[in-house]
Amino acid sequence: MKQQIESLFQTKPEQYQPSDRSLISDFLAALNTGSIRACEKPGEDWIVNTWVKMGILCAFRMGKLTQFDWGGKKPFFDKDTLPERQFSLQDQVRIVPGGTSARNGCFLAPNVAVMPPAFINVGAYVDSGSLIDSHALVGSCAQIGRNVHLSAGAMIGGVLEPIGLRPVIVEDDVFIGGNSGIYEGILIRSRAVIASGVVITSSTPVFDAVNGAFLPSGEDTPLIIPPGAVVVSGSRRLRTNPDFQIYCPIIIKYRDAKTDHSVRLERAIRELTD
Repeated sequence: MKQQIESLFQTKPEQYQPSDRSLISDFLAALNTGSIRACEKPGEDWIVNTWVKMGILCAFRMGKLTQFDWGGKKPFFDKDTLPERQFSLQDQVRIVPGGTSARNGCFLAPNVAVMPPAFINVGAYVDSGSLIDSHALVGSCAQIGRNVHLSAGAMIGGVLEPIGLRPVIVEDDVFIGGNSGIYEGILIRSRAVIASGVVITSSTPVFDAVNGAFLPSGEDTPLIIPPGAVVVSGSRRLRTNPDFQIYCPIIIKYRDAKTDHSVRLERAIRELTD
């Protein structure tokens, strides 16, 4: 399939054949089952599967705007190649009613819970035990690990182009606080805690107060939040004018027993009330 998608990506839209639509249908079905991913970790490092992004872009190019009617609900209008994904009981995904939508070509593992309303875009991957809370977004090709909590209003940015650009990755056992935003290929390592309201982009300076240094970042080294880091909102003085301050998230500590207790308590309360 990889070679076929790469070849299709070089084909002009006016030259698409019926067999190409069948290929894209099979490709999206493979994304739905998680058998292919936009980004994966075969070893220690994450690798971007650029051909998967090519396939998603082909699905957009190939699709024609159409009207969808699901069970008498209010119709919506999108590319005919990318309808709303339909789940069944066999998927073992808990989707609470109230306006949640997942696009065709995303993967939600068994035991994922989604609270309304939330949106999961094409190419996204959400692993088992994770919670997508109300008003949360999982953007295109974003990768969410096991037992992650995306709190209410959390935004996980998506990316399709440039095709080689790494999507946002949130590894296992991460807690993302409410109304926070993680964008532009940021990698959140396992067991990190992002406090409510924290916004991190590729150009955001993040200061590690434990080690007394800013986290390295640049065009060739996308920002990585270390394992177990606890990140809160902060500020620093503007070098050119110390009378002013600019936004600067701060790692105030690394995860400890107290942090683990808070996260476990939050999870227990959520399991009782959801």
